Amino acid sequence: MAKYDFDLFVIGAGSGGVRASRVAANYGARVAVCEESRVGGTCVIRGCIPKKLLVYGAHYGEDFADALAYGWSAAGPRFDWGTLISNKDKEIDRLNRVYIGLLRDAGVQLVQGRAVLRDAHTVVVGDRAYGAETILIATGARPVRPSLPGIEHSITSDEAFHLADLPRRVVIVGGGYIACEFAGIFNGLGAHTTQLYRGTQILRGFDDDVRTFLCREMRRHGVDIRLDHDVRRIERTAAGVELTLLDGSQIACDAIMFATGRAPNTKGLGLEAVGVALDAKGAVAVDAWSRTSVPNIYAVGDVTNRINLTPVALNEGLCFAETLYGPTPRQMDHANVPSAVFSNPSVATVGLTEAAARRALGAIDIYKSTFRPLRHTLTGRDSFVLLKLVVDATSQRVVGAHMVGPEAAETIQGIAIAVKLGATKAQFDATVGIHPTAAEEFVTMRTKFVEPEARAAE
Repeated sequence: MAKYDFDLFVIGAGSGGVRASRVAANYGARVAVCEESRVGGTCVIRGCIPKKLLVYGAHYGEDFADALAYGWSAAGPRFDWGTLISNKDKEIDRLNRVYIGLLRDAGVQLVQGRAVLRDAHTVVVGDRAYGAETILIATGARPVRPSLPGIEHSITSDEAFHLADLPRRVVIVGGGYIACEFAGIFNGLGAHTTQLYRGTQILRGFDDDVRTFLCREMRRHGVDIRLDHDVRRIERTAAGVELTLLDGSQIACDAIMFATGRAPNTKGLGLEAVGVALDAKGAVAVDAWSRTSVPNIYAVGDVTNRINLTPVALNEGLCFAETLYGPTPRQMDHANVPSAVFSNPSVATVGLTEAAARRALGAIDIYKSTFRPLRHTLTGRDSFVLLKLVVDATSQRVVGAHMVGPEAAETIQGIAIAVKLGATKAQFDATVGIHPTAAEEFVTMRTKFVEPEARAAE
């Protein structure tokens, strides 16, 4: 008779948890996964997928306008927020069913409810206790808001997906990727959009050229970005919401959304009671094998606060399952992970920023190109693209690639393979470009960028 009910009990049915569950089950493990909300996690239910659908919707306004330059004419387009949200909800419902089906077909038992650890091998859900040889924490993260007077009158990205009506005037607080994406969504759908960020430039942690370029382009598209600004208090008024900023100025709007950070979902799980160590931010501390301070308890995904991206959680879950139940143990490689920001225009990047490369390598070569896309030679739209390569001056290996512009993510996904494999600038140069595309610039840039002050000193 088996010592435990399950070989593996997973807490959290998001991307990492579902992937780990399915792979472990396919290797013959007896697996259960517990979820207190909907199966699919942040990405499917309240993150990547619904957000990208709204991003698509937000682009049609400009697309309709640009079509005139290409000979298309039609009655003025009209946008209906309710239709977009309803159709988005139907797709999320479908994906939720798909994920449930994937677990069922893999032989994974789905347990609905809130899971709490009783000890290192026991999980309690409601009035039922489950014994497990191994436990995997995959509970993700949630948006958090600062403590401000009137903060209850604000929303986060979670609520933004379910607004009854499109606000006419919206304020986004934050400068990270979620703030920039929702600023583009609301602006593209016709809302007067203001973005407030307390720092000196948006997208902290990204390449400085990318940050400056995106800020300029978002402003060109109509987003009122105000840097070095933050909220002091929020008040509900008869006309909507009124914000008082730190400098004493005020902004009237219909909705204010905070995108100022996310926190790991570790509270109330009983982790500390069983000896699972958390870091200063409340994330589960793990080693390179995703193992916690308790030998039989592991954690993957955003709850570990390593690289908080869906594909990373998927790969961490895969590596965990293959290590414990498969033929070949392996660790997740967190180096050169590509990422994207679905702002307007979009951003994608892989590898080192220029600043990080200078710190790590010393001597580097920079290649960059800025141009108006061919599409807008007819539309006349004042919109541009940035492409940038960061190269190790000694080995000539391309250590970073960055892009701001339409379909940046689609382009960088391919470039990421080359960067991951250690391709050199000469190998980029030897690759024939696809013409006419923006992406071909990555293999045609030949002139090193020289800083103006360096050029003046020559």
